[in-house]
Amino acid sequence: MSLTLYNTLTRRKEAFQPLEPGTVKMYCCGVTVYDYCHLGHARSYIAWDTVRRYLEWRGYQVQYVQNFTDIDDKILRRARKEGSTMDAVSEKYIAAYFEDMDRLNIRRADDYPRATHTIDGIQRLIHELETKGVAYATDGDVYYAVRSKADYGKLSGRKLEDLEAGASGRVDEETVKKKDPFDFALWKAAKPGEPSWESPWGKGRPGWHIECSAMVRDRLGDSIDIHVGGGDLIFPHHENEIAQSEAATGRPLATYWLHNGMVNVGGEKMSKSLGNFTTIRDLLDKGGVDPMVMRLFVLGAQYRKPIDFTDEAITAANNGWKTLKEGLLFGYEVGAKLGWQDISTAWSKDRLDPQAIEAFQSAMDDDINTAGALAVIFDLAKKLQREANLLVHQGQTESSPDQLKGQWHTLVALAAVLGLVAQPTETHEDPESGPSEAEIEALIAQRSTAKKAKNFAEADRIRNELQAQGISLIDQPGGVTRWHRNP
Repeated sequence: MSLTLYNTLTRRKEAFQPLEPGTVKMYCCGVTVYDYCHLGHARSYIAWDTVRRYLEWRGYQVQYVQNFTDIDDKILRRARKEGSTMDAVSEKYIAAYFEDMDRLNIRRADDYPRATHTIDGIQRLIHELETKGVAYATDGDVYYAVRSKADYGKLSGRKLEDLEAGASGRVDEETVKKKDPFDFALWKAAKPGEPSWESPWGKGRPGWHIECSAMVRDRLGDSIDIHVGGGDLIFPHHENEIAQSEAATGRPLATYWLHNGMVNVGGEKMSKSLGNFTTIRDLLDKGGVDPMVMRLFVLGAQYRKPIDFTDEAITAANNGWKTLKEGLLFGYEVGAKLGWQDISTAWSKDRLDPQAIEAFQSAMDDDINTAGALAVIFDLAKKLQREANLLVHQGQTESSPDQLKGQWHTLVALAAVLGLVAQPTETHEDPESGPSEAEIEALIAQRSTAKKAKNFAEADRIRNELQAQGISLIDQPGGVTRWHRNP
């Protein structure tokens, strides 16, 4: 089965075919760095991190670029409010971005271009548009002539006549400068007290849309395979990117356009005005939500669908993570008891469960259906959970140690494609977290002696002592006592 992706541009699922065999060029619209990242950012960047991981799992070499918008009115307002500078505000929130994304196990992009580092490329692109007659300068500003692009609106499905009918009729200084109210700024003339750069049109700074067009071209070339971002960017940002880039190069900017659904909070759109705005760090630190629980919550819905952040949804994700984590830690917890010589998670594809791999890939090939892929993963985790319980309570498993190792490696491998990982340090195998196996066996022997001597108070004391240290004892017929560490 081939990988299919829903292309916003064509409004249908299409078989994925890269421009160059085996290689994928992928660009993600990044954050405007004036504040801490919120749940919407978490949803978006977990989704695109997962797409990237799956493309690599499928054998593609992915070149993944994500920008930072580090010059913007919002950044300048924050700088004035804090008595700071644009650069200082940008650096602060870029550092915060990396902290938040690292905690969510979002892999770093191959490149993070910044708008302020791409000024030459931006000016070069504007000059090309001006030369081609689709951009014009007026009083230090430069505008893109929207009506020069016959297919403007092809991404969003919006038509200029419809936008005209819904226009407010508001007139401001910028509107007066434009030849057409729908034209948009490529370059803005400098304002007093704001950062600016020298240009052929006078001192100024770039418009928002031209920044991404220039950064895509600068880092990945004229045409790329996949362009991704939030659904709120389809219009006008991505529409305008297409208009600029394609007018300059005469080539499609991207073959596939992918957009993620929005995040609601308790059924309402998340916004500061509604008081339901939540940052990632507040959720993890003050809310006590495990980063993997957050990731699992996001992946529980296919990336194009909206998700509703509620206490019930997070509780369900938390319970799901407990099950999945037990499965992921299976080898560390019981591998030695099963006689495994090597408890490494290193795996080779030929040792993995082919049925699980096929089911997982079938789900992910269907427009990155993470909900379907999670069902496969949970099935593996529950099987391992059951086998661990059998080993504890009956002293043996239904499947052979080799089969269990293959299932465990399959679970670890597939979960990693979704960025879901559990560290072995979370287990109770750490000798500093409880008594060693030898100490436990010695205490069990003492308890057995006490029971034979009918000293049941001493036997109970030993059981309680072990229980307090996280060790449960199971007395079985024939005088055999088994034990296990509590999760």
